[in-house]
Amino acid sequence: MADFIVRPSAKVLKAVYFLCAAAATALAAASVVTEQSGWLYLAAVPLLVFLWALLRHLSLRFTRLVIAGGRVRYESGVLSKTTRTMELGKLQDIRVDQSLGQRLLNTGDLSLETAGETSRIVIQDVDRPREVADRILEAADRIR
Repeated sequence: MADFIVRPSAKVLKAVYFLCAAAATALAAASVVTEQSGWLYLAAVPLLVFLWALLRHLSLRFTRLVIAGGRVRYESGVLSKTTRTMELGKLQDIRVDQSLGQRLLNTGDLSLETAGETSRIVIQDVDRPREVADRILEAADRIR
């Protein structure tokens, strides 16, 4: 059983869904009010943005960081899958990076590193990244 699972946040995508729905509604209303169907062709823009957000949301659902059994496992991919595993006891550094927008949304990018140069795992747009980093460090301390 997993100690805990970390997934990327979908906060931005939820805002995109809302804006797409608002834009499509406004275009439909403009079409009805003006009694012209030319407005409906513009509905392709929010539809395309909605489809992009939906695909991005799907890829987020298939990305996760699992901390269990003394290991950290990063998995990503929908059709093909990539998995990286590192020993929790060998974890040396956890870094949290937050842009201004991420700070406003309380999300951030989480980087986990071991002694090797190429042994770095990065998971982007994690909710409450400092709390997650603290939980991972506590789990690593329990292993040591």
